[in-house]
Amino acid sequence: MTTAHSTQPAASSSSTVTATMEQAVKPKTIEPLISPQVSSYFIAGGVAGAASRTVVSPLERLKIIQQVQPRTGQQYKGVWRSLVRMWNEEGFRGFMRGNGINCIRIIPYSAVQFTTYEQLKKWFTRGGRRELDTPTRLVSGALAGITSVCTTYPLDLVRSRLSIATASMLSPGAPVSTTSSSAQPASSSAHHRLTRPRSELTTWGMTLKVVREEGGVRALYRGLVATAMGVAPYVGINFAAYEALRGVITPPGKSSVWRKLSCGALAGSISQTLTYPFDVLRRKMQVVGMNSGALGYKYNGAFDAARVIIRTEGMRGMYRGLWPNLLKVAPSIATSFFTYELVKEFLLGTPAVIAV
Repeated sequence: MTTAHSTQPAASSSSTVTATMEQAVKPKTIEPLISPQVSSYFIAGGVAGAASRTVVSPLERLKIIQQVQPRTGQQYKGVWRSLVRMWNEEGFRGFMRGNGINCIRIIPYSAVQFTTYEQLKKWFTRGGRRELDTPTRLVSGALAGITSVCTTYPLDLVRSRLSIATASMLSPGAPVSTTSSSAQPASSSAHHRLTRPRSELTTWGMTLKVVREEGGVRALYRGLVATAMGVAPYVGINFAAYEALRGVITPPGKSSVWRKLSCGALAGSISQTLTYPFDVLRRKMQVVGMNSGALGYKYNGAFDAARVIIRTEGMRGMYRGLWPNLLKVAPSIATSFFTYELVKEFLLGTPAVIAV
C-alpha cells in the first residue's frame, strides 16, 4: 500500500511534465502583421493608380510642360496641337516619357493613400461605431494625402524632370519658326531643346544628377512644402466631395458604374480646380535646378515663385496647364475606380464597395 501510494504522485507529476513539454513544443499560431482586408486595399489601390496614370500619360506630361515652359515664346499652346507636336517630335515614346517613374511613384502613393484613409476612417469612427461626417472625411483625406506624398516625393520630382528633359521650348526672345524643325539644321534651329546626356534620361541617372549637382539628397525634396499644402486639401476635398455627390447621383438602386464614375470625375474636377495653384508651384520648384536660362526663371522658394508669377502673369499664371489636367480627370478616375473595384473583388472574393 505504501509503495502504490508513493508511486501515484510520481506518475501524476510525470504526466504534468509531459503535458508541459508538449505545450512548449507545439507550434504557436502566427498572427499576420497585416490583415487580408488591409492588404487588399493596398494592392488594389496600387494597381488602380498605375492603370489610371498610364491611360492619361500624354495629358499628364503636357500639363507639366505647360506649367513650366517660359512665358515668352510659348510653343505648347492648345491641347490637341500640343499632343500632335509631341507625337511628331518624339512619337509614342514622347507620350509615355516619364510614365515609368510615374507608375513607380503612383503605385506606393495610391496604395498608401487608400490604406491610410481606410485606417484613419476606422480610427476616427472607432471601428464604425460613430458616424463619419464631412469634417472627419476632410481631415482623414488630408492626412492620407500628406502621408502618401511624403512617402513618394523624390520619385515625383524625378518624374517631373524626365517629363520636360526632352521637350523642346523656345528660348526667351527666340523667333517662332514657321517651318518644320526637322527640316532645319540643329545648329540653326529656333527651337531650344533641353538636351541631356542619354544616361540622365533614366530614373536612376536623373536621380544621381539631382543629388550630385543640386545639394545632395535634400534636393530630392525641393517643393515638398508647396506639394503638401496642395495635396492635403486636394485629397480631403476629393473624398468629401465624392461622398456628397454620391448621395445625390447614386441613390439606393441607382448605383451603376457610370454614375459612380461621374461622381469621381466631378469630385476630382472640383478639388483639382480649387487646389491647382499649389500644383503649379510644386512643378516650378521641382525644376528650379534645371537650365534656368531656357526655362526663363529661377525662384528662391515657393512664396517667391507665387509672388513673381502673380506679378508678371496675374492669377491666370497660377492656372497654366489646368485645361489638359481637367481633361484627364474623367478617364483617370474612370480607370482608377474600375480597376480598384475589380482587383479588390478578386482579392477578397466578395463584391467590392469603393472604400471612400
